[in-house]
Amino acid sequence: MGSLNNGGKKFVRRNEKLKTGSDISIGGALDILRSNLNAKDERPTIPLGHGDPSPFSCFRTTHVADDALANAVKSAKFNSYAPVGGILPARRAVAEYLSRDLPYTLSADDVCLTSGCRQAIEVIISVLSYPGANILIPKPGYPHYDACASANNLEIRHFDLIPEKAWEIDLEAVEDLADENTVAIVVINPGNPCGNVYSYEHLKKVAETAKRLGIPVIADEVYGHLTFGNNPFVPMGVFGSTVPVFTLGSISKRWLVPGWRLGWLVITDPKGYLKEVEVVGSIKQYLNMSNNPASVIQGAIPQILENTKEDFFENTISLLRQALDICVEEIKEIACINLLQKPEGSMFVMVKLDTSLLEDISDDMDFCIKLAREEKVIILPGIVLGLKNWLRITFSIDLPSLKDAMERMKSFCQRHAKPQYLKLDRRLTSEGYLPGSNLQSLEFHESSELKSQTRNI
Repeated sequence: MGSLNNGGKKFVRRNEKLKTGSDISIGGALDILRSNLNAKDERPTIPLGHGDPSPFSCFRTTHVADDALANAVKSAKFNSYAPVGGILPARRAVAEYLSRDLPYTLSADDVCLTSGCRQAIEVIISVLSYPGANILIPKPGYPHYDACASANNLEIRHFDLIPEKAWEIDLEAVEDLADENTVAIVVINPGNPCGNVYSYEHLKKVAETAKRLGIPVIADEVYGHLTFGNNPFVPMGVFGSTVPVFTLGSISKRWLVPGWRLGWLVITDPKGYLKEVEVVGSIKQYLNMSNNPASVIQGAIPQILENTKEDFFENTISLLRQALDICVEEIKEIACINLLQKPEGSMFVMVKLDTSLLEDISDDMDFCIKLAREEKVIILPGIVLGLKNWLRITFSIDLPSLKDAMERMKSFCQRHAKPQYLKLDRRLTSEGYLPGSNLQSLEFHESSELKSQTRNI
């Protein structure tokens, strides 16, 4: 039988950069956690690891989107290949939608449609890459930026987000990191994973810093308008006259349809800073080698963007606010988890894990693996996002499931807590202490210590 070599020379060598990208991906981490689920546990698995609320009926998209897609299919006008960058009515609709929040008007020529925001990330990172270049990426952040930069041999330079300052960007660090080979700074607002919503003043400072450094801003606004705190959403494109902005977004989150894969890459550059480098042509050349979003989705997007009523968005925000409040109240009851900043947007809460209060948990990945195995609750370890011993919890699920998940997590943390850090909780019923209560956990620890002492006699 033949083998895949030729006189000792291998026929195939894989791209090792792809393995690196997989290792730092959210999907890769979630696969590990799912592989540790206990098949004998009949309780439902509760997914708090990624931002996809669409499986839950309370987060159903608007009928406007359903009707628009159905009409696009029935019309039979969108069965052909779409032109590179997207069909004109769809690009025009996105330009008009984004222009509502800007001091100037975008045109269809400023818009390229992509297969979700992830493809927009891949496109802009690839277009800006060249040998010896580097890019500034937030830590913690969305790991797809790191994966794409790594695959393009683009040096990654991380700048910190400061939790004590509502996860603001450390602008002094940004200035220290940048040099003549820096191609861009990535700003994610509203924030994934931290739930931050930056103020107008902070974003203005970001734009001024980028202008001083001579670099554009990649503004990831996939969670745009999903805000429920004091700061309203301010698009980075507002500062397009100060510095060129590449705005990345999609209908995935605000319309609750991540599987529809309709995103955009939009250039906000009213002063024409980018014309000399012909970046628009490079983007279209890249898209010519890639996939376009489905034609029927492009056909539906004008109706979706123009006709969705405000009450649909308000209902989504109300649900997210209720879910966040549940998360925050439950987290207060868990000694080993600390919430430094309450989120004001997106679908996530980032909390700090104190492993010193736990007996047999070594780090955040170990915590998440054992939580999945013992309680069938999946949350994302912070190491995947750039912060070791932090956890990202998604709250965009139905409220009963969220309450169940938080109770399971509370029980897990009590079960693994060191005895001296247990808070007495006298939730006593006729059948004894409630499962997972602190006194039950304390009895467990005392019983274990007694058995240990007996063995040593």
